Amino acid sequence: MTVAESDWTAVLDVVTRAQSVVLMCHISPDGDALGSTLAVGMALRARGVNVVATYDEEPFAMPSRLRFLPGQELLVAPADVPERPDVVMTFDTGSIDRLGRLAAAAKAAGALVVVDHHTSNTLYGTHHLVDVHAAATAVVALDFVDRLGVALSTDIATAVYTGLVTDTGSFRFAATTPEVHEIAARLLRAGAPHDLVGREVFDTRSFGYLQLLATVIERATLEPDAIGGRGLVWTTVTAGQRATFNVPYDEAEAVIGTLRITEEAEVAVVCKETDDGQLSVSTRSKGAVDVAAACVALGGGGHRYAAGFTSTTDVETTMMRLRSELELAICE
Repeated sequence: MTVAESDWTAVLDVVTRAQSVVLMCHISPDGDALGSTLAVGMALRARGVNVVATYDEEPFAMPSRLRFLPGQELLVAPADVPERPDVVMTFDTGSIDRLGRLAAAAKAAGALVVVDHHTSNTLYGTHHLVDVHAAATAVVALDFVDRLGVALSTDIATAVYTGLVTDTGSFRFAATTPEVHEIAARLLRAGAPHDLVGREVFDTRSFGYLQLLATVIERATLEPDAIGGRGLVWTTVTAGQRATFNVPYDEAEAVIGTLRITEEAEVAVVCKETDDGQLSVSTRSKGAVDVAAACVALGGGGHRYAAGFTSTTDVETTMMRLRSELELAICE
């Protein structure tokens, strides 16, 4: 599914005529979600649009590894968002529940524009810019910026590049096409500091994170016979462990990047306990299993290679259900 020209025309008309626009992305935003949001926010501001950006986080704060992103002055706390916004645009958010407490305001908006690239997107808006062939939501965001007629500044390029490098795993994932590298080259020419972005997103962690990583990797379980012999490796990160090493929730997301390199496992899974006792489950596949299909069946979403869901049951039950769905999601 790509975006029809009629959809682009309709969205540009709605957004440029709006008195104000509220931009939202999913809870615990990653580089693609927040990078896309801020890139479009800065472009709309350049067009003279009254725009703010937000996401559901308590307490409200920038994710530690994304504090370098430009455009942060656009951010407001969820409590400062109008109950009935004129126009809402959401980014990298496959279903409206992923907005958390902001879902009510999104539903009440005069127009709800969904900007995304997830194959599992539920098309919950009044307007949709969903391109499942895009390597990142940031690619769709860049197209939007171009169609607004806004020049690609260094700040906008930096935000877009952050989304692109995040969702391609620093250009290592299968979604990386020749076109992706051409986009990256354009962003670098516009001044995006690729070395800074790479260092902050992938290569900067607290010492507490290293201690946490050692603990949870030591407890990792390898199931070589799982998923029809393709192999599964998984571990857990409890709220207590994060507290012990003073690691914020968003930083713990990086554990999956280490776990996924396990040679004997096609799929890697990390079950992270949230502060309210739920499990946020992250999955990664090397391609033979469509983890998005498995996670959608469990109420989540994502891509073939990276997906997740939230569970209110214990780890054992959660993993039992996930194993069953992964068996059904074999695609080779």
